[in-house]
Amino acid sequence: MASTEVRIAIDAMGGDHAPGEIVAGALRAREELGVKILLVGDPQQIEAAMPPKTNLADVEIVPADEAIAMDDEPLNAVRRKPKASINVAMDLVKKQQADAVFSAGHSGAAMASALLRLGRLKGIDRPAIGTVFPTILASKPVLILDVGANVDCRPKFLEQFAVMGSVYSQYVLGTPEPKVGLLNIGEEESKGNEVALRAYQLLQKNHQINFIGNAEGRDVLSGNFDVIVCDGFVGNVLLKFAESLGSVILQILREELPQGLHGQIGTAILKPNLKRIKQRMDHAEHGGALLLGVAGICFIGHGSSQAPSIFSAIRMAKEAVDNHVLQRLNSQYPILQNESS
Repeated sequence: MASTEVRIAIDAMGGDHAPGEIVAGALRAREELGVKILLVGDPQQIEAAMPPKTNLADVEIVPADEAIAMDDEPLNAVRRKPKASINVAMDLVKKQQADAVFSAGHSGAAMASALLRLGRLKGIDRPAIGTVFPTILASKPVLILDVGANVDCRPKFLEQFAVMGSVYSQYVLGTPEPKVGLLNIGEEESKGNEVALRAYQLLQKNHQINFIGNAEGRDVLSGNFDVIVCDGFVGNVLLKFAESLGSVILQILREELPQGLHGQIGTAILKPNLKRIKQRMDHAEHGGALLLGVAGICFIGHGSSQAPSIFSAIRMAKEAVDNHVLQRLNSQYPILQNESS
């Protein structure tokens, strides 16, 4: 990198609240994190979304003539619209004009664009989307992958996810020796389908990771595991369930708190605690999911992402760049090139 300033290319046209919330989160990141922001999309819409006194010297607007809609077929749209904002943002990373890319738009299109423009890391058969879940231990999140990129997985894909997840957990999430688990229907080695049984053997033999065995559904938020691997079908169901869990718990708390004067006093006393609960369970605090396995730092946000989520995703992207995640993943090449199936 020619400069110490981390450069983040942002698909300003992707997401339900684009470009307004995207721009707001990006400007906050510029101010608080000191990153260079490259907003990719329609210049007129981007400028209109900026506050009146915004210093345009703080950001760079990169024009893009098209955008990919949420109902577009991802691969066809990426190929048919070379000047779409997500493609232009990926090209900035490919040309080393940006260090990372973020999009809250069509996740399938973001993945297709990353694969076509950045390519896969050596030794990686399938990239995986990894996202961070809170656990019952306040300072110990768990990384789950894959949460949607690969509906079906071969055992060696799960092994590769485990290696990539361990690197990310160690160098970005700050876990010294990440404990890896395989999501399964039982903790015994003999449990699961043929894919799970074979994956267990591969993970057990892989000395590059700290594999501690199967993780059942009840273990996901226990804090006993730092990285849990699964196929994208199961992972995506788990992700959507977890996203709803926080709002359900907060709603129950609101309904069960006493009403009237006593309730108002009790709520006032508990307000700091409730705020911390919300922060721990709110997916906006984690911002986005990292697409691990492509030759670039790529974060994918939820379509409904608003400014706080955008800010958090940019912060995570900066941390991934600062901690040289790509270089560290490339250093695992001899392990990732496992020919086992």
